[in-house]
Amino acid sequence: MIHSLFLINASGDIFLEKHWKSVVSRSVCDYFFEAQERATEPENVPPVIPTPHHYLISVLRHRIYFVAVIQSEVPPLFVIEFLHRVVDTFQDYFGVCTEAAIKDNVVVVYELLEEMLDNGFPLATESNILKELIKPPTILRTMVNTITGSTNVGEQLPTGQLSVVPWRRTGVKYTNNEAYFDVVEEIDAIIDKSGSTITAEIQGVIDACVKLTGMPDLTLSFMNPRLLDDVSFHPCVRFKRWEAERILSFIPPDGNFRLLSYHVSSQNLVAIPVYVKHNITFREGSSQGRFDLTLGPKQTMGKAVESVLVSSQLPRGVLNANLNPSQGAYTFDPVTKLLTWDVGKINPQKLPNLKGTMNLQAGASKPDENPTINIQFKIQQMAISGLKVNRLDMYGEKYKPFKGIKYMTKAGKFQVRTYQHFLMVQTSM
Repeated sequence: MIHSLFLINASGDIFLEKHWKSVVSRSVCDYFFEAQERATEPENVPPVIPTPHHYLISVLRHRIYFVAVIQSEVPPLFVIEFLHRVVDTFQDYFGVCTEAAIKDNVVVVYELLEEMLDNGFPLATESNILKELIKPPTILRTMVNTITGSTNVGEQLPTGQLSVVPWRRTGVKYTNNEAYFDVVEEIDAIIDKSGSTITAEIQGVIDACVKLTGMPDLTLSFMNPRLLDDVSFHPCVRFKRWEAERILSFIPPDGNFRLLSYHVSSQNLVAIPVYVKHNITFREGSSQGRFDLTLGPKQTMGKAVESVLVSSQLPRGVLNANLNPSQGAYTFDPVTKLLTWDVGKINPQKLPNLKGTMNLQAGASKPDENPTINIQFKIQQMAISGLKVNRLDMYGEKYKPFKGIKYMTKAGKFQVRTYQHFLMVQTSM
C-alpha cells in the first residue's frame, strides 16, 4: 500500500525517508513542492496530490510534512489516519515530534516504522504494543546500546498481540490506579463584519490516560450524547452498545490514547465565545488611517478566556502602525504587513483595546482589501458544545480507581471579517 515515506521540514528539505516495497526517487516530491508554492498557507497544501505514476498523501504536524507515496488507489483517509498515528507515536516516544527529536532518535524512528508497517501495510500501531516491541529511548539505554552494539528491539512477542484485546498488554499492575479523560474542543468559525456567524463548527476529541491494574471494563456515559456527529472511535469501543444506548463501553489500552473524536456541525449548537468590535478607517487623499479593536467574552458561562492572540494581515499600502494596547503587547512587521497582538487573559471588567494610527505610503490610493482578524484563545473547564460526562463506571476489578474529567475549548480557524470606513476629505478651492 504505502511504498515510501518522506519527512519534509518547513524549509522544504527532505530530512528523512523510508522505503518499504521499492525505492522511490526523491524527485517525486517535486510535485509536492509545486503544490506547496501554490498554497497561500502551509496548511492549505492539498492532502492528496496525483502524479503520473503515484499519489502523494500528506499531513502537516508540528511544522513537518509527512508525505506518503502510494502507487495504487487506496482510501486516502486510511493513509491520513496512519500518518497521524505515526506522529502520535513519535510524540509518545520522544516527548515532542520535532525535526531535532527525530534526528536525535533516528535509529528508533526507523525501528518504529519497520514495526508499524509490514511490506507497506499497517501492522502494529498501538503505543503500548510498540513499547513492548521497541523500548523507548533513555539516556542509560542509549549509552548501553552504544557500548554493546545492541538495539531497542525486544526479544519476545508482545503478549497483547496474542489476545482478543491486542491494544492492551496482560499483567498490568499499578500502585495508584487512575483514569483521566480530557474533553478538548476546537471551534472553527467565520464571523462577518456585522458580527453574524457565517459558518461555525466544532471538532472535538476525548483523550484518555488510563493506568489501571488488571483487565478493567469501563463505561462512560454523557448527559447529552445526541450532540455528537461523525463520531470516530478507538478500536476498543463496543460500537453496538454505542448505537443502542449511546454509552461508551470499552476495555482501555494501557497509558495514553484517543478514545474518540467527534464533530458538531449544526450551527445553532455552536456558541461563539468571544466578540470583536472593530473600526478601521482610511481617509481618501490622506496618508493616515485609524485602527480601533476591542475584544470581549461571550457565552463563556463565567469561564475566563485565556492565551488570547490576535493577528491581522493589514493592507499592502500600510508602512507602519503606531498603536496603543490597553493590555499585552503588539508587533507589526513592515515587510509582511502582519499585525500581532498578544492579549493574554480577557478581563470582562476592563476589555482589552488596541487603537492608534496607521501610516500609508505617500500618494497611495485607498486600500481596496478588507483586513481579516484571526483569533487564538483557550477556555479551561468548558466544552463549548455543552457536552458533559455523566459518569464513569468500572467493572471486572475490585479496587476503586481515582477518576478525573477535564474540559477545554480552544480556537481553531477563528476568523473575523472587517469592513473599512472611507472618509472623503473635501478641499476648498
